[in-house]
Amino acid sequence: MAPVTLQEDGRTGRPREHRETAMVTLNPYINFQGQAREAMSFYQSVLGGDLTVTTYAEGGMGGNHQEAADLVMHAMLTTPGGLVLMGADTPEGMPYTPGDNVGVSLSGGPEDEEELRGVYERLCDGARTTMPLERAPWGDHFGMVTDRYGIGWMVNIAGGAA
Repeated sequence: MAPVTLQEDGRTGRPREHRETAMVTLNPYINFQGQAREAMSFYQSVLGGDLTVTTYAEGGMGGNHQEAADLVMHAMLTTPGGLVLMGADTPEGMPYTPGDNVGVSLSGGPEDEEELRGVYERLCDGARTTMPLERAPWGDHFGMVTDRYGIGWMVNIAGGAA
């Protein structure tokens, strides 16, 4: 069984149980149309925490368009209470409909690879594959699928086998 410690809850200030295990996480993922940096900074001001932002250029996907290169490829806000909110700008050519701009992100490390690949494969049943689960320019394995109910899923395996 994994070690358990008590840590202060960043929201309530009370002790809470913390398990020291690696595990697959489920995170909301919001798509924006050129406002990801501004919106994620706003959410950081509301929720607190640490915000990391990677542009398409920094992620190796900027192409020849400077405007697209400066858009946010991935932003992640981790709050003091452990909540994780992710977001990105929708690149030109990909559909964007306000109100339908939230997806689900499943992420984990190499130890979760078998589980995450299985989830991805099961999600593909009756789905539209946007991006196959394969090595991405930033080094992780990444795939995107819209399931049979119209929900967008992103699966990211940090590091992992080639």
